Amino acid sequence: MAINLQQAIDIGKYLVTQRLLGKKRFPLVLMLEPLFRCNLACTGCGKIQHPVEILKQNLTPEQCFAAVEECGAPVVSIPGGEPLLHPQIGEIVQGLIERKKYIYLCTNGLLLEKSLGKFTPSPYLTFSVHLDGMREWHDQCVDRKGVFDIAVQAIRAAKSKGFRVATNTTIFEGCNIEEMQEFFDFVESLGTDGMMISPGYSYEWAPDQEHFLKREQTRALFRQLLAPYTTGKKNWNFNHNPLFLDFLIGKQDYECTPWGSPSYSVLGWQKPCYLLNEGYYQTFQELLDDTDWSKYGRGSGNPKCADCMVHCGYEPTAAMDAMQPKNIARSLTTVFGK
Repeated sequence: MAINLQQAIDIGKYLVTQRLLGKKRFPLVLMLEPLFRCNLACTGCGKIQHPVEILKQNLTPEQCFAAVEECGAPVVSIPGGEPLLHPQIGEIVQGLIERKKYIYLCTNGLLLEKSLGKFTPSPYLTFSVHLDGMREWHDQCVDRKGVFDIAVQAIRAAKSKGFRVATNTTIFEGCNIEEMQEFFDFVESLGTDGMMISPGYSYEWAPDQEHFLKREQTRALFRQLLAPYTTGKKNWNFNHNPLFLDFLIGKQDYECTPWGSPSYSVLGWQKPCYLLNEGYYQTFQELLDDTDWSKYGRGSGNPKCADCMVHCGYEPTAAMDAMQPKNIARSLTTVFGK
């Protein structure tokens, strides 16, 4: 199962509660970035483009816990940089587990196997290992040979010790459809707890700007890519609400929910979202209250948002749509299988 039953129940209760409280804007996933530093230099990532003095900084565990409490989201994604470079990452994760947050610790896998002793298997913790495809393509995406094999070995080691492990794949322009479908089969063979997929992130600071997808490109590519899944020939275990997958192939037309996945880092609360570099607020409430949200999302006419279909903006929209009575049964397929 990509999402365990208790997690689905807890998130459902949270969404219903927010609506009953009359809240129009509330977070679903906190993107907690305890550092920007990384041991890779992927061409599609903009995080390591920060100045050296910023790359040297870490959030303290106390800062992480304060942000989680301030935000209140039930799910905490820990991206980076590479979170396993943080000297206190074990303490941070344990503190979040004690707060009963569902954690997705995003890692490129290079340090995962040797770091497993810092953690205890828990239904609240999932390692989300970055794999962008089969060996040659993935190593090209991360600009280093051998990374695929190390990451796969780490996945097997983590699973053997009882940890939940998912994969996180960014789909870029130029990928080979048949090879990506072969990759999905391969990930299934590893016994993982789900796959996450998303169109290429439009990082403003990313060195490679040529391989990000336009909106119609995204829909056409994902229709081809997911055809075996949507026609029932494959039962790939995606860690997504099926309505988000419908959005990627053009069966749903959603607006972005940028406040649904706020980002907190050593610089503060990033505005307006994970992908745009427009400054920072010191508090989460300032982010909610002082951001002119009408300037963001495809409907705003903002050219920076025109082609974005990334999960951090649209998965929260799909999650809210999943609470509609007509969509509840289908959404539960994430828990019980397609």
